[in-house]
Amino acid sequence: MAHTQSTAAAAAPAAESPCLEVRNLSIDLPAGADRPHAVHAVSFDVVPGQVVCLLGESGSGKSVIAQAVMGLLPASLVPSGGRIEVMGESVLTADAARLRAWRGARMAMVFQEPMTALNPVMRCGMQVDEMLAEHTELGAAERRQKVLAIFARVKLPEPERIYDAYPHQLSGGQRQRIVIAIALILRPALLICDEPTTALDVTTQAEILSLIREMQQENGTAVLFITHDFGVVADIADHVVVLQLGRQIESGPKDDVLRRPKEPYTRMLLDAVPRLEPARRPTIADAAPLLDARGVTKTYRSGSWPGKRRTVHAATDVSLKLHAGETVGIVGESGSGKSTVARCIARLIEPTGGEVWVPHIEAQRAPRARLSAFRRMVQVVFQDPNRSLNPRRTVGQSIIEGPVNFGLSPEKAWQRAEELMELVRLKPDVLHRYPSEFSGGQRQRLCIARALACEPQVLIADEAVSALDVSVQDQILKLLAEIQQRLSIGILFITHDLRVASQICDRLIVMHMGRIVEQGTAHDVLLAPREAYTRSLLAAAPGQGYAFGQG
Repeated sequence: MAHTQSTAAAAAPAAESPCLEVRNLSIDLPAGADRPHAVHAVSFDVVPGQVVCLLGESGSGKSVIAQAVMGLLPASLVPSGGRIEVMGESVLTADAARLRAWRGARMAMVFQEPMTALNPVMRCGMQVDEMLAEHTELGAAERRQKVLAIFARVKLPEPERIYDAYPHQLSGGQRQRIVIAIALILRPALLICDEPTTALDVTTQAEILSLIREMQQENGTAVLFITHDFGVVADIADHVVVLQLGRQIESGPKDDVLRRPKEPYTRMLLDAVPRLEPARRPTIADAAPLLDARGVTKTYRSGSWPGKRRTVHAATDVSLKLHAGETVGIVGESGSGKSTVARCIARLIEPTGGEVWVPHIEAQRAPRARLSAFRRMVQVVFQDPNRSLNPRRTVGQSIIEGPVNFGLSPEKAWQRAEELMELVRLKPDVLHRYPSEFSGGQRQRLCIARALACEPQVLIADEAVSALDVSVQDQILKLLAEIQQRLSIGILFITHDLRVASQICDRLIVMHMGRIVEQGTAHDVLLAPREAYTRSLLAAAPGQGYAFGQG
């Protein structure tokens, strides 16, 4: 998505006083942490009509700064120096009642994961109405009209239906629009966006970024935007602040930082950004596939009354083959059916039609034994490692669980887990620790190790790197490539990030509305797409044409 900054926004820093002013902010970590400060001596301003992006790896302090500005710091994190002012008033010295009055009316926040930001048992319209009921004296009818108006403004389809819907009945992009509507309903002076597009496909991401920029310019809102996606920064930022381990490394206008970085750390981050430059990989020999999915179909039906029955064709007649040493990617928008196909192939859900054939599982086995053998051979790495690992068990206990269930002794399973730690570049003694003691990238490595513990021949990675920052993402992609080379496994890679797909996939399948619309080598699909839908996906990818680190 190309972005042309308005003259007014470009002139704003020199013409207006800051809406948000952060000066020498330091926030201490609890005793015994790996460093003394979560944030140390950070300073920046955000003026009306400007977007300032905070960049940095996981653990750099980006979200801690956002929480501090909103007055939402947990008790374990203590501001030890500096100041935060919103519209000239101190946040750090304001009491709880004052902060509560500011939230929504003066400053608002859009969180990364809308499903955790929204109340699952409360209708979406009432969650937005709650802001108006708390901060205005409008009647119920007036509040409803304002909610419907903001739903239309954020481009939600059928506002009346959305008003009465629960969060689980909406797509990821629609849920994020609800969160944005909650944040913007009172027209706050400051909007904080904490990774609001990380889990969204490229077209929905482009729409959300356009919506934020459009409403920000219309209302003159100051925006503090937190992201690890350099394409998003290239599209939306005016000013960039780079953080490393809580310290401010570099800051300046977007083009200066992204095209002419001064610091080695910034250059390292830029070098880790995947390019949309797929290599021509050697064609896999025409041998028997590890996995052959034929005509996979999944249909959902809901409702009991004849007039209210609804049929959703989540996947229709999807066929694919996966060979040893090959990575096949499935890309498409949210709701295109790519994750449904992956779950049908993994037998996490039963397909309505079609079959998944694995040649190494004997046909004469009893159905239950055949399913057990299949699940040992086909393992899944999910998007969110936090929900994949049991927080009450050590990572070692989680990793050996699968092999033990498949008949391996606990001693041999533990020995295999120690060997896998070397493979995923962690020390064997980490097996005695709990998931909360690891970073996001380390947890994803542990999830990969857990999947490999069963010695599968097929690994399904469902958005396995989408929530990781660029440097960790680069490490995980290289790790998967190395594991594949050593073990000759086949990888089915589900992603909405076309740059990531170009780095790891041999072949690509493009899905739309449950059907395959295009497939071929990654090189051909990404550089010479035949279908208009594929071209629209490529056009929507953030940071198109932006040469990171090249002035």
